[in-house]
Order: sequence, then structure tokens, then C-alpha cells
Amino acid sequence: MAQNKKNQLAQEMSEATSKYEAFFAKNKKAILIAIAAVIIVIAAIIFYNNFVAKPRAEKAATMLAKMEQLFEQQQYEQALKGNGADAPGFTQIASDYSGTDAGNLANYFAGICYAKTGKWQEAASYLEKFNTKKDLFVSPLSQMALGDCYANLKQYDKAIDAFKKAAGMGDKAAADGMNNTISPVALKKAGIILYEQKQKAEALKLFQEIKQKYVNSPISMEIDKYIELVSE
Repeated sequence: MAQNKKNQLAQEMSEATSKYEAFFAKNKKAILIAIAAVIIVIAAIIFYNNFVAKPRAEKAATMLAKMEQLFEQQQYEQALKGNGADAPGFTQIASDYSGTDAGNLANYFAGICYAKTGKWQEAASYLEKFNTKKDLFVSPLSQMALGDCYANLKQYDKAIDAFKKAAGMGDKAAADGMNNTISPVALKKAGIILYEQKQKAEALKLFQEIKQKYVNSPISMEIDKYIELVSE
């Protein structure tokens, strides 16, 4: 019986092989064209990544570094505009090198530069373009800055949402899931706006969250006065 099963299996494998060979013979040209197309696509991807995307990203990063130096020197207008073809400003880097990490960061720096010069609408525009999924550490700062922009533009609901988002991102980026630097500051800003908008109950929730969750934050040491304020 065992021998019969082996013979049957051998026959089935032979029939399957014959069918495959017949199918390949019939469709040989189409199959070879498909294989060649896949090889061409893979080769094109490798070529683009190595000889186009990578050099482009490296060039953008070099340009960004030059503008960051101006940013650190608080030369915000110069950092926005740049100083020549080899050192374009943040706005041009963001435009010309979109899709790269440097181009994305240029949106953030451009937004901060505009905010530093009191141009809140322009600042909000660039900070909104910043892709928060590409940089977990800068993202909380970008959202808190965006919240400041919205607050100055009197778009209070959007400001509150941005501050809450900044707090969430800050905690997500922290190793222990709790950012004692950014998150409580962002929640405090949101709470103050809520209080000013006569939403005391919502403000109280945020202030209490700061007190209970971020006990090692300097903000928690002064939060009691805000809790008392909204509890009156």
C-alpha cells in the first residue's frame, strides 16, 4: 500500500511538472517580459536611491546645517532668506527639497523664525507643513509652537488642540512615556486658554493632570495656584 501511495505521488508530481512546462512553453514570451520588467523596476529603484535621492538628501542636509547656524545666532530673517545659491534659506530648502528629512525640518525652522519675528500666520503655515511622523523629538515642539501661533491669531480651539497634541507627542517620545519638560508646559498653556474662555471645568482637568502625572516637573510645583484660580 505504501508503494502504491509513492507511485501515485510520483505520478501527480510528474503531471504537475508537465502542466507547468506546457504553461511556460505557451506563455514563455509574456513570462520573460514580466521578469525583465520587474528587474528593470528594481534596478531603477536602486539607481534612484543611490544616485538621486541620497545625494539630494545629503545636499539638503548640508544647506540646512548652514541655516541652523544663523538660527542659533538669532539671525532669523537671514536664516529664512539665506545668503546665496549655495546657502538658500529655510523657506527655499523646504520648497526645493520637500520629501527629504532636511526639507521637512526646514518647515519647522521656517515656522519658528516667522514666530520669532511676530509673523504668526506665516509661522502657522510652515509649522502646519511639518510632518510630525518623521521626527518624534521635534514634533512636540512643533505642535507647541503651532499652538502659540493659533493663540496669537485668536484661533483658540485650534490652539488648545495643538497644545494637547504636543503633550501627547512629548509623552510618546519619552523613554518612560512621561515628558516632564514639554508636556506639562503644553497642558498648562491649554488650561490657561480654557480658563480665559470661561471653560473652568476643562481647565481644572488639565491642571489636575499636571499635578498628578508630572510630579517631577517644575510646573507641578506652581500648579496649585492655577487649580485654586479655576476652582473659585
